[in-house]
Amino acid sequence: MNKMRLLLAVVVLILVSKQVTAQEITPKNIPDSSSRTLPSPIASPPFPGAEWDGAPIIGTPNDETVYALQRSLGLANNKAGIRIYGWISAGGDLSSSKYSNVPTAYDLVPNAVELDQLILRVEREPNTVQTEHVSWGFLFDNIYGTDYRYTIAKGIFSDPLLKQNKLYGYDPTQVYALLYIPKVAEGMLIKMGRFISPSDIEAQWAPDNYLYSHSLMFTVDPYTFTGVQATVRLSKRFQFEFGAHGGNDVAPWSNSSNLNGMLMARWVAKNNNNSLYGGITSIGKGYYTNEHDNLQMIVETWGHKFSEKVHMMTEMYYMWQHDAAVGGTVINGPGESYYMATGPGAIVPGISSAVGIVNFFQILLSKKDYLSIRNDFLNDPQGNRTGYATAYTSHTIGWVHHFNDLVMMRPEIRYETAYANGVTPYDNGAKKDQYSVAADIIVRF
Repeated sequence: MNKMRLLLAVVVLILVSKQVTAQEITPKNIPDSSSRTLPSPIASPPFPGAEWDGAPIIGTPNDETVYALQRSLGLANNKAGIRIYGWISAGGDLSSSKYSNVPTAYDLVPNAVELDQLILRVEREPNTVQTEHVSWGFLFDNIYGTDYRYTIAKGIFSDPLLKQNKLYGYDPTQVYALLYIPKVAEGMLIKMGRFISPSDIEAQWAPDNYLYSHSLMFTVDPYTFTGVQATVRLSKRFQFEFGAHGGNDVAPWSNSSNLNGMLMARWVAKNNNNSLYGGITSIGKGYYTNEHDNLQMIVETWGHKFSEKVHMMTEMYYMWQHDAAVGGTVINGPGESYYMATGPGAIVPGISSAVGIVNFFQILLSKKDYLSIRNDFLNDPQGNRTGYATAYTSHTIGWVHHFNDLVMMRPEIRYETAYANGVTPYDNGAKKDQYSVAADIIVRF
């Protein structure tokens, strides 16, 4: 069955890449003289984003790119401003592990090719450039593939993972409404629903990442929240966010949900060469509840540009929770070779914490290519995040090439290791470290 899914993915990749070329796409409406923001500090493409971080930037013109799916549906110039598009990402690796790459995330199956994510997005972006009237929007993201394992929220189509441990599945990862109110400060954007957690350099979606694989620290932090988040702009260089949600990766109606608050701030230097974005993504009672994490988190991201061709991003966080289980949120399905750590771990009384640091260093090679070097550190002293009480490091070098505006590939090499004596977290508890060579192909449609 998995081979059939993979064959379908390859067929779609070929058909889309042949039928649509870069010239058929309406150019992106990137920030220009009509924008209320600073000029974009990063060249995108080839880099995945033109801004320093994933914060919603009030005052930036909307993306008006029209992809093949929307054109084929006859909605290329619909007056409502609704966009329908997506992408498909398939990847594989050669690994020193035989059965499982865990605790590495996303490409968890060693020595195999899998359909990572097939995404369908429907959205309408509010107009935050203008300051005269209220504007509205929404976003609805759907994912199918192995990557659903890292976006699922307990209580929202979560049984295939949490009760059955299936490799493939579906998840409506983001479903939210947007309301822009221009007369609050220099503009306020309210987000209501389920959304990706703020501040990470990395993201759940393949086109939004510097590399194919993910850092170890990204693997174990919150993925999505369901609640309300308000972003308030005070100037081109400063904005802040506040909100409330029901906890990480859980529906508010689940018996594992807990009320948490959020407070974040974003600052950009006058010369646009430095940016800081961080704060508290979750703060509440912080008790592990009904076999599910309730992570409390303080995080900071720093972006710095050395030149037009060289920049870096650095992220640091501290996470904690009370009376948590070894291994964190429980998957109760049967153990499979790709993930054997099913069933509840032992409860650790008191505070379980984790510290993570990651640095991405990018070098622009051409208009279609860049090199990315990632080094990250994760300390999991109680084993709450990975199931093993140890510190880890991983080191990755990747090359990203855009064939055109629709198709890109991302080969990389990686080494990672645990540091505690006698601890072997890799390949289902058999190895202390892991080497891998991996790559994926992304096609937009």
